[in-house]
Amino acid sequence: MAIQVGEKMPGVTLQKMNAGQIEEVSTATLFGGRKVVLFALPGAFTPTCSAKHLPGFIEKADEIKAKGVDEIVCLSVNDVFVMGAWADTQGAGDKVTLLADGNCELSSAIGLEFDGSKFGMGTRSQRYAAIIEDGVVKYLAVEEPAQFKVSSAEAVLEAL
Repeated sequence: MAIQVGEKMPGVTLQKMNAGQIEEVSTATLFGGRKVVLFALPGAFTPTCSAKHLPGFIEKADEIKAKGVDEIVCLSVNDVFVMGAWADTQGAGDKVTLLADGNCELSSAIGLEFDGSKFGMGTRSQRYAAIIEDGVVKYLAVEEPAQFKVSSAEAVLEAL
């Protein structure tokens, strides 16, 4: 069962690239005492993710942060090197932090993984967006399969 509004995010360790080095990021530190917009997607360099989802959050980052958001995080079940390369290619800079859920630990722990093996992708994250305050989910919008509506930067802005 998927995590629900009002529930606390589980404690796992994710990874990000930081100046060419792998940095471990605990969800306790990431979400603790902060307001974070988390959006997840099936894969780096995939069509909708690269053309719409991540670019929308990069474009709207200043508006989102102006609503009291400390950090915008993009999560995908890819390795940290792929996420680092994708961040560079997309020009994420300091607008959006790209985190690797390489072993699908967070996605599985919150019940938002899916089996993409028929597409040759293995287990991946569903497409969703969440607003997390001090580790607690305050807003969650999960997309129906093959859809991109409720998890967009515009939808998150409306929810804020």
